[in-house]
Amino acid sequence: MARARTGVRALGAVLAAVLGASLAGCSSTGGKRAEDARKAQAAAGKAAVTTPRWTFAMVTHSGDGDTFWDIVQNGAEQAAVKDNINFLYSHNDEGQQQAQLVQTAIDKKVDGLIVTLAKPDAMKDAIARAEKAGIPVITVNSGSEESEAYGALTHIGQDETIAGEAVGDELDKRGRKKALCVLHEQGNVGHEQRCAGAKKTFGGQLQNLYVDGTNMPDVQASIEAKLQSDRSIDSVVTLGAPFADAAVQARKTAESKAEVDTFDLNAKVAAGLKAGTLGFAVDQQPYLQGYQAVDLLWLYKYNADVLGGGRPVLTGPQIITKTDAAALEEYTERGTR
Repeated sequence: MARARTGVRALGAVLAAVLGASLAGCSSTGGKRAEDARKAQAAAGKAAVTTPRWTFAMVTHSGDGDTFWDIVQNGAEQAAVKDNINFLYSHNDEGQQQAQLVQTAIDKKVDGLIVTLAKPDAMKDAIARAEKAGIPVITVNSGSEESEAYGALTHIGQDETIAGEAVGDELDKRGRKKALCVLHEQGNVGHEQRCAGAKKTFGGQLQNLYVDGTNMPDVQASIEAKLQSDRSIDSVVTLGAPFADAAVQARKTAESKAEVDTFDLNAKVAAGLKAGTLGFAVDQQPYLQGYQAVDLLWLYKYNADVLGGGRPVLTGPQIITKTDAAALEEYTERGTR
């Protein structure tokens, strides 16, 4: 009997040791192994699901060379790999041309559509044709106010008015008195909402400056001229990360002391925040917008899930300052923030 109990204790000790080693392995390396496996799977283009290979198209109002939309596209493509989706991307900054691209996607009989509504009037009929064809639509980034009325499942992005109001509050915290809001795309309702929101909460004066965003030397020259003609301007707010650098150069040439702040985040903006050449940035997490749009379309096709309950799914705004930049720099360099 004593031998039996000893044998049981010995077996228990062996099992405990094995179990302990297993748990130790999970706690110390399991998370890393799982992450490495996920990265390898994504790199190999392997899906994490066995659902049909649906085709989703994303059509945005991006102009050529806009790094913000590279980040959105990165997120969408990552989700497409995971969800076994054939992903198509196209863009045009002119409303009518963007609508034509939507029609092209409809003609291809895509299984889902992701669109931006920066110029909603030009897109309304195209969205209606997609819905008539039985194609579910999700709007991202621009068009939160029109999304539901146009029949989209949901909208993913930041509320542009709320984001603008956050900028006005931040300018007040920094003691600014006169700001310049630089709009680089005329007719973009989201841009107008940003500047209007900032004007609403800012205790000082805010002026709009319209520039040609497709011509960066013109953007810089326009900001420079304004800073030279009005030395009381102590803050310049750009509405996209690529334009922040133009504003920094304009400030330098104009010998102005105005702080440059910007909407959106990328590697160059993160570096500028760390160096102190930029004051703050408003991050709306574009990677998340692209990723969630594809993922939510997949969920709708697979399980009839709809997120948001009729309200936009907000991805921002988040005010990023010098103290935050170092923690996010790694992600901006890999193109996910």
